[in-house]
Amino acid sequence: MKKLKAIFVLLSICVSAFAQNNITGTFTGLANQKIKLVGYNGFDTYLIDSTQANVNGEFSLKFSENDYGMSYLLSEDDKSFVVILSVESIKLKGESFAIPESIKIIEGKQNKLFEQYAFEHPRREQTLSAWDYLTKIYRKDSLFAIHETPIQAMEKEKQRIKAEDNLFLASLPNGSYVSYYLPLRKLVSSVSTIAQYRTEEIPATIQAFRKLDYTDDRLYKSGLLKETIEAHFWLIENSGRSLDSVYIEMNKSIDILVENLLSEEQKLNEITENIFKLLEKRSLFTSSEYLALKLLNEQGCTINNDFAAQLESYRAMKKGNTAPNIEFNSDVLAPAHAGNIPKKLSAIKSDYTVVVFGASWCPQCTQELSKISGLYKKWNEQGVEVVFVSLDEDEKIFKSFAGVFPFISICDYKKWESPVAKDYHIFATPTIYLLDNKREILLRPNSVDQLDSWVDWYLIQGNN
Repeated sequence: MKKLKAIFVLLSICVSAFAQNNITGTFTGLANQKIKLVGYNGFDTYLIDSTQANVNGEFSLKFSENDYGMSYLLSEDDKSFVVILSVESIKLKGESFAIPESIKIIEGKQNKLFEQYAFEHPRREQTLSAWDYLTKIYRKDSLFAIHETPIQAMEKEKQRIKAEDNLFLASLPNGSYVSYYLPLRKLVSSVSTIAQYRTEEIPATIQAFRKLDYTDDRLYKSGLLKETIEAHFWLIENSGRSLDSVYIEMNKSIDILVENLLSEEQKLNEITENIFKLLEKRSLFTSSEYLALKLLNEQGCTINNDFAAQLESYRAMKKGNTAPNIEFNSDVLAPAHAGNIPKKLSAIKSDYTVVVFGASWCPQCTQELSKISGLYKKWNEQGVEVVFVSLDEDEKIFKSFAGVFPFISICDYKKWESPVAKDYHIFATPTIYLLDNKREILLRPNSVDQLDSWVDWYLIQGNN
């Protein structure tokens, strides 16, 4: 009897461990369509389950404890409907995902709370923005500033709306996923409004981002990981500070994030690589360099090889360093106006030299090099020379591709194994460096447009 009881308990544990919950739905407009249930995992999504709706538009999908968090239902016409996956089963009814107002949540307490807040919160935010606008008029316009009563009434109404919103969030079931997700969603979505209308809330909002636990699996299952990072750094960038102060605050956030993530190397790699790309994309190179050097000098973590190589280029090729010389002892193409072809980079007689690494097989390189060709005359008149280092492997392709450029092009046909590419720590194309006449690195632009802006600002306007 004891053995049977033990077996029964063991079976119960096993069943519980593999227990699955269901989403059932009836959508008349989705008859015979394939329905997918898609979940979030960090910066990626994954398929949880899929099924075919019957002729009445009825379907059932399964999910397990590993899928708890935010997800969405996806129909064949790429229309979606967001659902929270948790311990409760979910029952939906409607016409189609394309008509959200037709959808009713029959079962699923957390989803009903999510739906209620998704309907009410934007209306509160819109009203708060309107009151903020009117308050500024009453405070700044002498015609209205003398009237204290309406100003006090507006402030009181704003506080009431905020309290009502906070009360709803505070009343959410303790430990439920919705009680984690909705405050996070509110934080992320409020950033643009705070930057524009409620600037007094900027310090507290930045602090709220810094207090987030980026190792929390609930964040990874929220579908908001990317948006959270972008909102955090966007708010700092648009907080009305000087650029130097912006970098100080960004670097402070980087310190806090890295410290938080040290215990989880996989998440550390994923999140810091995302931040690095974000900073590079927004030309915030001082902070991307700070992040690169911090990670490379951090003893308590291991950076994956590809990302480490990318970061290492910042240590070796950071602004102010001297760029390696380049011997022109491989195939060299030069326009007729170039005269005698120099033997090496240091022999070029110009105030500035732009070194571009790229290849014919790189679509973005084709676009950027075409732009450089169009801008070359203007740049050259300002003392800027250009050298293109090709990572092509075929002589015929290289000469066909680079032969039309009005600047020097070189290629040794060794692609990533090229000694020049290795000396410059090239891991992606196109990569651009701006050097002075002593080969000191002045700029590592992320686009030709940024480099052209530098020429316009520092050379053309500076000489006027």
